[in-house]
Amino acid sequence: MSNEKIPYKIYLEESEMPKQWYNVRADMEKKPAPLLNPATGKPMTAEELGHVFCDELVKQELDDTSRYIDIPEEIQDFYKMYRPSPLVRAYCLEKALGTPAKIYYKFEGNNTSGSHKLNSAIAQAYYAKKQGLKGVTTETGAGQWGTALSMACSYFDLDCQVYMVKVSYEQKPFRREVMRTYGANVTPSPSMNTEVGRQINAEFPGTNGSLGCAISEAVEAASAQEGYRYVLGSVLSQVLLHQTVIGLETKTAMDKYGIKPDLIIGCAGGGSNLGGLISPFMGEKLRGEADYKFIAVEPASCPSLTRGVYAYDYCDTGKVCPLQKMYTLGSGFMPSSSHAGGLRYHGMSATLSELYDQGLMEAVSVEQTSVFDAAVKFARVEGILPAPESSHAIKVAIDEALKCKETGEEKTILFGLTGTGYFDMFAYERFNNGEMSDYIPTDEEIAAAVAKLPKF
Repeated sequence: MSNEKIPYKIYLEESEMPKQWYNVRADMEKKPAPLLNPATGKPMTAEELGHVFCDELVKQELDDTSRYIDIPEEIQDFYKMYRPSPLVRAYCLEKALGTPAKIYYKFEGNNTSGSHKLNSAIAQAYYAKKQGLKGVTTETGAGQWGTALSMACSYFDLDCQVYMVKVSYEQKPFRREVMRTYGANVTPSPSMNTEVGRQINAEFPGTNGSLGCAISEAVEAASAQEGYRYVLGSVLSQVLLHQTVIGLETKTAMDKYGIKPDLIIGCAGGGSNLGGLISPFMGEKLRGEADYKFIAVEPASCPSLTRGVYAYDYCDTGKVCPLQKMYTLGSGFMPSSSHAGGLRYHGMSATLSELYDQGLMEAVSVEQTSVFDAAVKFARVEGILPAPESSHAIKVAIDEALKCKETGEEKTILFGLTGTGYFDMFAYERFNNGEMSDYIPTDEEIAAAVAKLPKF
């Protein structure tokens, strides 16, 4: 079909929505390295993981051979309340940039949580309820994941306990109140409620916290309560699996109109959004059916892919979680208090780390002020106020479109718009007032954190 006939927004029919999640690991010749038990140094067994995670989620975490996994009907029904999400042709942005490039974005902000996080939250809550649990614990950075999980737990009548990175807890009180409205108990992390929280506060007095800190507290809280399990909003393979509804819908919509993207761009913190968007396209690349250029965009303040090392590391700051082989800055790395709270994680998904290590995707890091500059430009022409995390992808999409303007190439660019920024007005205020600054960690700071990686 001619690109001239493509509407501003492409919606799928309900019958075209995915009925299965896609597991990209099945098509990877070299699989991601297994999670290790920090006590034994051996691969984690299903029984060991079952003490922390729901049983069905453990199966999904360990399954690297099944290409497709059925989406339970109850989850499909929930998805229908806010999916399919639109694939949008950014005609106005193209015009403003004067670029010959065609720009598309998959918008995941059309739900109360304001982001893509609900895709996995409802799945994890469903499996917890099916197992007969009382509740779940989790961490959240910017608050999108905590909001999504509180919504999902409310739907299934589960208790929800959220440890929110302290700097985000203070900067984003309205996100916190949405969680509480849905019944969640929200605690700033690191707190004095857990042993690991007290240890982190003692080691880093006055710390703003990090996702690694919050993960440690949430895991301890789950382990200390009968009938509770820990759930995670990113990083793990099970989460990337659930998020593939993003990429599957996108690919179906693009195929429907004969569109093939040249570049696929996503922000990268732990990897859930990026992995969900690129997986079906990456599968084609792995099988030799098509070729694409993938770009992961991370904050210069927390550059795990671009400046980290590929090694086994703890998934959390308190060192209570399994070890994962990933690109990491070290579990003790404390990122600056940037406004993209969802990207303030010291490591990267094992799946994405392995794909990056094999040269199948690229990565760039960008500074905070340039990200917000891109966000404002986008908002003024496309009418959506983007989340700071999403704006990292917008920044690089604009950069790539301007390169096309210089060369005259008519490339097709696809990026993930993971959510809205309406709870991030403190950040926008600082940018508009000229008070925002950039912080880039020194080589010495990163080296000090990396030096503490576990040795085998």
